[in-house]
Amino acid sequence: MEKKSKLKGIQWFNLVLFGLMGQIAWAVENMYFNTFLFNSVYNGASQNAIDGSIDVMDAISRMVAFSAVAAVLTTFVMGVLSDRVNSRKWFISIGYILWGIITACFGFITRDNIALLFSLQDEVKILTATVVTVIVMDCVMTFMGSTSNDSAFNAWVTDITDVTNRATTESVLSLMPIFAMGIVMALGGVVGSIGYPVFFIVLGALVTVCGIIGIFTVKDNRSEGVAGERQRFFSEFIYGFKPSVIKKHKNLYLSLCAMALFNIAYQVFFPYIFIYLQHSLNFTFDKLFANLTPTVIVIAAVCLIVVVAAIISLGRLMDKFGKDKFIYGSVILYILGLIVTGLNDKSLLGFGLGMLITMAGYGCFMILFGATVRDFTPEDKTGMFQGIRMIFIVLLPMIIGPVIGKEICKISAITYTNEYGVVQSAPGAVMFFAAAVVGVLIFIPVIFLKKNGIKEK
Repeated sequence: MEKKSKLKGIQWFNLVLFGLMGQIAWAVENMYFNTFLFNSVYNGASQNAIDGSIDVMDAISRMVAFSAVAAVLTTFVMGVLSDRVNSRKWFISIGYILWGIITACFGFITRDNIALLFSLQDEVKILTATVVTVIVMDCVMTFMGSTSNDSAFNAWVTDITDVTNRATTESVLSLMPIFAMGIVMALGGVVGSIGYPVFFIVLGALVTVCGIIGIFTVKDNRSEGVAGERQRFFSEFIYGFKPSVIKKHKNLYLSLCAMALFNIAYQVFFPYIFIYLQHSLNFTFDKLFANLTPTVIVIAAVCLIVVVAAIISLGRLMDKFGKDKFIYGSVILYILGLIVTGLNDKSLLGFGLGMLITMAGYGCFMILFGATVRDFTPEDKTGMFQGIRMIFIVLLPMIIGPVIGKEICKISAITYTNEYGVVQSAPGAVMFFAAAVVGVLIFIPVIFLKKNGIKEK
């Protein structure tokens, strides 16, 4: 058994700092840019302006699509560049600084400011220009975030870790989205009182400060020898698509295929889960917050501590006994959780149990394969492969998964009457069964990966 390598204290500090702040910034985009468009940009506009401008749902779908494409393209280009200059530090630090500034700029996007900036008088043109500005700025923000986080930070994590400690590292990183969502939701709860401008400016400032700290704390961990022989930029851009490269690094691509199918299954239900909770299980966050008592808060805090300890311990166990021993169990747990969730379409408690099992499988799988992908990534081309990684874990799942979920929801939709007396449809529990079916497909790349030998570097 290999002797386990240990990260330095400053490396753990940067890993947690940039991992958490990066997830906070992404959570702001994923959770609040859509509501910002709906509640701020469109809210208060005249019926004439709304009828003559871009439909709000169409605007949101365009923003999500353009942002996903921008993220993948950026990660390809900037990943290659960080390899070519043989450094991650400045891409991370300067990227986070600009990422925060762009986030803060959303606080100044209003119809009045856009009208003044572009000297517009027509209300249709004002609303349209404001919507377009939000979409463009979201792409600019994504460029900064993907440069600093998806590309440079992820490559840096691969640089500083090895096969003996990556599962432990991934277990810590897997906690960051959970903490980030909690922080952003807590801050989002006061958006109504402080307003979107203060909300975006405060969060943007935090991300910028993080980047400034990185200038003094982040150290590159790539020696000159690791840089490898440089090719033409375009050749490096398409390197990961070459059949010879795929054959040479087949375990890497099998791991990425497993992650793609896993995330597709996740995206089948996740975009619609809050609608399902509200209209199928009669759940709202207002009811949740209204029922919070000191006892409930203490119990929740204890549960959170247990979850954190369990996740970190799981990563250590994988590093100690080998990741291959946990593969089938994580996939089975994930699929089982989805089935239990789908069966409990009338019980909030049953739904919670099913999602607990699902997220246990989710956490186990993401720790395992996040580490495995890093293990099989060529050390001299770490940045170059971050774009390939984004295609499998972001682009394909976000395109394929929601489409499957949408079609399934159309077939099995439940109906309800809203407060205006209009009959509307909402997704049903069958979407969880559809996600489970996609989850079964994960076994295909996993079987081949086990056959090839997951422990081989």
